[in-house]
Amino acid sequence: MTALTLAAPTSRFSVLTIADRHAGAPVWSDRLGWPLHGDNHVALDARDASRRNVWASRIDDAVLHADRAVLMVAEGVGCAAAAWWARLSPRHYADRVAGALLFDPVAPTGETGALFASPGVVLPFPSMVVTARNRVAAPGDMQDLIDGWGSRLMIADRHRAPGAWQAAQRLLSRMTAAVVARDIDRGMALRGE
Repeated sequence: MTALTLAAPTSRFSVLTIADRHAGAPVWSDRLGWPLHGDNHVALDARDASRRNVWASRIDDAVLHADRAVLMVAEGVGCAAAAWWARLSPRHYADRVAGALLFDPVAPTGETGALFASPGVVLPFPSMVVTARNRVAAPGDMQDLIDGWGSRLMIADRHRAPGAWQAAQRLLSRMTAAVVARDIDRGMALRGE
């Protein structure tokens, strides 16, 4: 029954998941019971610039060949990688992305930080950071990431909480509402309003 209830909101999007290739089960699976991979999964390999570039070309390919608007779902350093991709990709790539759900983002440091350095502009699509309350309350880079990406924040403290599927549906509904609002704004801009 729960798989059927989540199918309706996600059917609007082609879900592209991004997680470190060395990570275990992604946090979205652990916290919400979602599948390990979306319609397309691109494992992040950020050991050097050449591997990063191959990863970026795989993202380009997944976005361009998606049969619906793309919903990016990333975790950890994959969130920064997705932001790097979105900020530096040509507009016609990013325009195919309806939004992003960014689970427990980690600000990359050292060599990885240099690999994903990008201009400090908000993401070209709606995004939501999903993380635990203690990660936002603690001093650090979390609020800077949220503000820098222009993201909204959703607190999801418990792992596989009893209402996780319902929370996932509400999360997707919020994302859908943000996509509709963005589309309306674009339409009005095109009409010169």
